[in-house]
Amino acid sequence: MTFPPFSLKDLIDILLIASILYGVFRLLRHSGAVNLFWGILLFVLTWFVVSYVFQLELTGALFDRIISVGAIALIVIFQNEIRSFFNHLGLRLGKMSRIFRSDSSAESQQVLEQVVIACAHMAKQHTGALIVMANRQDLSDYSETGEHIDALVSTRLIENIFFKNTPLHDGALVISDNRLVSAACVLPISANRSLPKHYGLRHRAGLGISEKTDAVAVVVSEETGKISVAHDEKIAEVELDELLDVLLVALGYTKMN
Repeated sequence: MTFPPFSLKDLIDILLIASILYGVFRLLRHSGAVNLFWGILLFVLTWFVVSYVFQLELTGALFDRIISVGAIALIVIFQNEIRSFFNHLGLRLGKMSRIFRSDSSAESQQVLEQVVIACAHMAKQHTGALIVMANRQDLSDYSETGEHIDALVSTRLIENIFFKNTPLHDGALVISDNRLVSAACVLPISANRSLPKHYGLRHRAGLGISEKTDAVAVVVSEETGKISVAHDEKIAEVELDELLDVLLVALGYTKMN
């Protein structure tokens, strides 16, 4: 059995396929579909060996039929993952094209300072909170699920919204264009299985909105009083004295001295 000569074009072809497969694996690794991914990959490799290496015509034709029908089935099975992939790609392109904002950065920092002060007070009192700040992407689909407020951002108002047993303390507070837009908003819940067990629904909702949009979410834990920031599909605890700088960087503002 003779094989065609291996060229630089073949190497590039292999690297491109490997990059695509790795990207798909990263997209699916935190969901229950990752095992299905490995099964499909094994099937495709078997099909390649049968059809192109050993050139078994009958078996290869059977695999070709399965592949042609299976492509449609995969679109149906992975429709949520495919939607997430293109959303993820759009967020990445938006991030690459984004430049640091200079307009209204002083006003925006004042708004963030109000948020930080409110978070400090709520963390000290172990008051649970979930605050979402819009970035470039519109959050109307999520803000419309809550109670419309449209008010100036102030520490006291934020604390009052999340005060225990008040009508609006459940759900997320959405801030956009330096205004409090809506409270008690419903957010998508992350299915990331690698999150620590002590993270509750607020943390999963904060991470969920960061997976679907370029927004930044601040979570105050009711149990521990610790503050976490979710952005760019990641969530991590931050110290109070670092919170303002973290938000400024995540939202693309330059710090004003």
